[in-house]
Amino acid sequence: MQIAIYSRGFVREDLPIIQLLLNELAREEIDVIIYEAFFQALQPHITYTKEPATFACAADLHGRADILVSLGGDGTLLDTVCYVRDKNIPVLGINFGRLGFLASIGKDAIYAAVQALKQRTYVVDKRTLIHLDSNVPSLFGEVPYGLNDFTIHKKDTSAMVKIHTYLNGEFLNTYWADGLIVATPTGSTGYSLSCGGPVVFPEAGSFVITPVAPHNLNVRPIIVPDDNVISFEVEGRSDQFLCTLDSRMETIDNTVQLAIKKESFRFSLLRLDDSNFLQTLRHKLLWGIDARNTLK
Repeated sequence: MQIAIYSRGFVREDLPIIQLLLNELAREEIDVIIYEAFFQALQPHITYTKEPATFACAADLHGRADILVSLGGDGTLLDTVCYVRDKNIPVLGINFGRLGFLASIGKDAIYAAVQALKQRTYVVDKRTLIHLDSNVPSLFGEVPYGLNDFTIHKKDTSAMVKIHTYLNGEFLNTYWADGLIVATPTGSTGYSLSCGGPVVFPEAGSFVITPVAPHNLNVRPIIVPDDNVISFEVEGRSDQFLCTLDSRMETIDNTVQLAIKKESFRFSLLRLDDSNFLQTLRHKLLWGIDARNTLK
């Protein structure tokens, strides 16, 4: 078995955990291939029983890794979409960040995580990806899809935008707002949630359309089946707007045509068999906890 390890970086406090992970993988005779920039940053601080291989791009990873381990928060895990692409390499997230809806395995569960990888006792969740079609082929390059959400947003401090939105070519609404989010079920607990959108179970076959700071207070998030094609026409006082896929951003103008649909393949997210979505909700959102009971 060969495990790839990806991270954006580290803080010094996490070095013992990283060393523990590498030691446990080595003890189980699991080979590792580490993201090149992360490997270079670790060099002065980490010791290896065997010099690991490295990867710098998606092509370096395909055919070499059985599983990819993400070390960081949810944003770090979202980056891995650009590396695994359509090759169905499962991703396991170890949470070095804060909330950790996707990277849900804590630092205190390193041993359990390595044992699950070795014994293959993990659970694979298949997550829907969102795909962007555009009349600009270069938009988002070779990875025009995301795990969490697609957004259209005003640029900088410009005035609100008008986003004419259609479902399968039929007019839905014109959103006068700072922006618009189309989230997958996975992304429903991200940006969409912070803008008042609902929590959606990961296996639900739906997208959530959530306005960002809408001008009309009667405009609310809406859930639509994910077999719809959602298209947009954008206009505003500014000539340029922003659109994003997860944490990747592009600048567009009102000549760009945009349409969102479900991607033809899915993302494989690993979790330990003693955790599930309901437990994550209760733990991360503190559901069922009465803060009054903790006051002194």
